[in-house]
Formats: sequence, C-alpha cells, structure tokens
Amino acid sequence: MDKSMMKGVVLGGIAMVVLGSGAVTGYRAMMQPTFADVVAVKEVKETITTPQEKCEQVQVHKQAPVKDEHRAAGTLIGGVAGGLLGSTIGGGKGKTVATVAGAAAGAYGGNQVQKSMQENDVLTSTETRCRTVNVRSEKLVGYDVTYLLEGKEGKARMSFDPGKQIPVRDGRLVLSPGESSQ
Repeated sequence: MDKSMMKGVVLGGIAMVVLGSGAVTGYRAMMQPTFADVVAVKEVKETITTPQEKCEQVQVHKQAPVKDEHRAAGTLIGGVAGGLLGSTIGGGKGKTVATVAGAAAGAYGGNQVQKSMQENDVLTSTETRCRTVNVRSEKLVGYDVTYLLEGKEGKARMSFDPGKQIPVRDGRLVLSPGESSQ
C-alpha cells in the first residue's frame, strides 16, 4: 500500500468515526421522549385566615333616669290612701290607731309600688356593636403531578395544571409554562 492510500484509509476511518458518533448522538436525540404522560394531578391548597370586622345593630335596654329618687310621691299617696282606709275602721282611740297604722302601711306600700314602677321603666335604643371574626379561605398554591417518563413514575410540583402530558426537553421535564416555547 502506498502512502497516499494509507492516508486515505486513515482519513476515511476518522471520518467514519466522526460521522458514526454524530449519527449515534442524533439517533439518541431523536429517540428521547418529547412528553411525559401525566398519571394524576392533585391541587395543593393553603388555608388563609383573614381577620374581618363584623358589625350588627343591637337593641339595648337601659333603666330610665329616676325623677323621684326618694319615691316621695308614692310614699305620700300611699300614706294618704292608707290613712283614709284606716280611718274607716273602728271608733275612738281605735280609729286613731287604725288611721296611723293604715297611713304607715299605705306609705310603705306606695313607696314599694313606685320603686317597682321605676325599676320597670326602661328606655330602648339601638347601638352598633362590632367584633373581629376570622374568615377562612383557601388559596391554590400549585399542583402535585404524578407522571410516567420512559416507564418510570415520578412526581413534581407545578404552578399550573399540565393537562395530559408534560413537555420534555433534553431529557428533563419542562415545569414552567413559558419554558416549553423556548
């Protein structure tokens, strides 16, 4: 074999190795999956508690201001009525005793009647009452996705629902929505 033929064989061999390795790499790239199949998708939620002011109108009952604090009117009217009633009983000193006893009993009774009336004298008004309540809500955080890639099951958390398939680029999952268009 001459020298130029030897060079041709060596160069040809090198070219075959380069082309062969390029073909293997190209074949591998062509044979890589472009999608992973989604097996399950589960929403991941977070519970958020937000304080909120809740107000309502409430009827409030208060005792009316007392005009006759010592209940003099009830005592006086009761005393006069009791005295008049007592004077109708008996005669002589018995009549005087009955009048005094009737006046005393009537004064006490009148005082107690006025007291009861004053305690039941109520003013009603409407007031706004507010309190803080915690309102709970749920916020979607993401999705836990179970997928199959080349016969192996895997899991990933994604910010969006991928649907039935997840794109694969260079053997890796594309987990962001904008990443798949690059």
